[in-house]
Amino acid sequence: MAAKDRREELIAAAFRVMVREGVTKATTRAIVNEAKMPLGVFHYCFNSREELLQEVLTRFTDRSAEAARKAFQEEGDLSARVCKSLGTFWDGVELSPGEHQVTYELTHYALRQAGFEELARRQYESYLEVHQTLLTEATESEGIRWTVPVPVLARYLNAVLEGLTLCWLVDRNSEDSRGVLRLVGDHLLTFAEKKE
Repeated sequence: MAAKDRREELIAAAFRVMVREGVTKATTRAIVNEAKMPLGVFHYCFNSREELLQEVLTRFTDRSAEAARKAFQEEGDLSARVCKSLGTFWDGVELSPGEHQVTYELTHYALRQAGFEELARRQYESYLEVHQTLLTEATESEGIRWTVPVPVLARYLNAVLEGLTLCWLVDRNSEDSRGVLRLVGDHLLTFAEKKE
């Protein structure tokens, strides 16, 4: 198996172990056992466990971002596109709750482990970058401007979506959660105005 394929399998195995058993149980030995590979392969493919965890987060974020971006680029006015993008994000939460729980665990783990703080910082930087990109795309495609700075709106969206996801992971109240998403979309649109 090529090194690239081995890396991919180790990343997938790490995600499976973390979803099933939690981040702290995802040791390098547990991951290679899940991937059915010898321990030496891990060190051939990754410099450290932190590097592997970063890859797990990157893959998760990229997949979620791509789905939201694709939904946002569909036909319709800004309101419909915002609604579709938020709905697509939420569909991903409900379809893969274990993966979303892992991202919270990784954040807390990284903040508490010496040398892993950078992992949490990069994780949230990537979330904010996704929101900023979509908000900027809206200004270009819709001929609008935001009345609040884009970095602030991106942080607002991230805070609400993170909080809503965590709340849903606890109570699984989908109906009220989707109601919150509609409120968020409506509120976001109050900050959009047509360029003169």
